Amino acid sequence: MSEAGETSGATLQAVDIARIMQMIPHRYPMLLVDRVVDLIGGESATGIKNVTINEPFFQGHFPSYPVMPGVLIVEAMAQCAGITVIQGLGEAAEGRLVYFMSIEDCRFRKPVQPGDQMRIHVQKVRHRANVWKFSGTAKVDGTLVAEATVTAMILDR
Repeated sequence: MSEAGETSGATLQAVDIARIMQMIPHRYPMLLVDRVVDLIGGESATGIKNVTINEPFFQGHFPSYPVMPGVLIVEAMAQCAGITVIQGLGEAAEGRLVYFMSIEDCRFRKPVQPGDQMRIHVQKVRHRANVWKFSGTAKVDGTLVAEATVTAMILDR
């Protein structure tokens, strides 16, 4: 992390995988964010997912033409949003569960395949109580591959 600190709304240069695992409860094979860059706690972030042939879903989706399932791309957006929220709320919120409430305006533009590096950008749309809404986009090599608006509820365990 950068010298910017960890206060609410602080801009951080990067959050590595070890820190991500402190912030959200997801683990392999469902942890779909490898790194977060340009994080502004509670507001926005860009996450990175390095897509490799070792991903378990490629065994069946599809063996002769491996494509990352769209629902997992949206899940990666939601995880980036969750990391953004937790950073904004501070260390006391780490490990809290995040439940999907809705997925809106979801579009898949291009397949994501092994070898791609997916950059997921999320931006807060609205926040009320423990409900957060984010718009998200996923790009590979600057080309839009998916977009969606996700709403989630942050819960205590």
